[in-house]
Amino acid sequence: MNNEQIKQLEKELWDSADNLRVNSKLTAAEYKDPVLGLILLRYAQNRYEEAKIAIEATIPEGPRGKRAATQADFLAAGAMMLPDKSQYEYLANLPEGEDISEAVNEAMRLIEASYPDLAGILPKNYQELDADLLRELIRVFNKDSVKNLKGDVFGRIYEYFLMKFSMSGAGAQEGGEFFTPPSLVQLIVNFIEPDHGIIHDPACGSGGMFVQTGYFVRDHSKRVVNEAIKVYGTEQKSNNARLAKMNLAIHGIEGKIIESNSFYSDPHNLASKCDFVMANPPFNVNKVDKNRDFVKTDKRLFSDVGIPRADNGNYLWIQPHPCFMPVIAGLTVRSSVTHAHK
Repeated sequence: MNNEQIKQLEKELWDSADNLRVNSKLTAAEYKDPVLGLILLRYAQNRYEEAKIAIEATIPEGPRGKRAATQADFLAAGAMMLPDKSQYEYLANLPEGEDISEAVNEAMRLIEASYPDLAGILPKNYQELDADLLRELIRVFNKDSVKNLKGDVFGRIYEYFLMKFSMSGAGAQEGGEFFTPPSLVQLIVNFIEPDHGIIHDPACGSGGMFVQTGYFVRDHSKRVVNEAIKVYGTEQKSNNARLAKMNLAIHGIEGKIIESNSFYSDPHNLASKCDFVMANPPFNVNKVDKNRDFVKTDKRLFSDVGIPRADNGNYLWIQPHPCFMPVIAGLTVRSSVTHAHK
């Protein structure tokens, strides 16, 4: 599938899904998480089917035939081993009389039980959607054109939906709280070339910096992403942190996202450990409490500069130092001395 075909498919899927919402009582914010959850489930099914063929071909014949594939086999292949009742085809073929909302909720619960890193992350509120709406949504992502998608196309679709939801203001006072436009993220990533080591985003939103870094590693260094980099994100908003974890899962990127406020914490304990730091931080945040003990002793602040006098968070994010390279609306750091600072 070429780039124009992908763009057309993105638009068709969005238009179909959004038309369903328009004809329902749901707001974009109420609709966002269930839709993104279905995209993740469809992607997981596609990766499962693709990996299953490859795994079964590599399992050697034993005295009693081939052993059954394991979760470890699927993890090594970059896929989830889906329980039977979590498979998209199972949900798509569920008889009309079955409780479709509970079936999707159960599918999400079973995945979380199998993969602790996703515990508490997947949406499980499908009972809030009208049953007919949910069934039609499942059909939208069960078209042959979607079933046959491979590689990074699902990642693009997920990001496209994130962008469209951000433009609608779904789940945030401003879309920029959870989504930075890909063009800006690409500019930042291409500028600092984060192709190895520890990558940190202290205001990670839905994790776009990590996704673009993954693309950069694959396209430029040709290395396996999870061998080349380790990603760590901090995000204050609970829903955004869940979106980031789902985004990493969609793209097959291993990482750790912690819900916390970067003004008052360094939850990953990354001071002086990062190879690259990049963020599109919340600008012009006033009333940051600089009297907190953590801020006064924050190792990420340079001792020769100290706590900024201005009552504005901008100066906690950017301080003058040779390793800093401010870029446009985002903050990027390329550090030859591997400092991690805001």
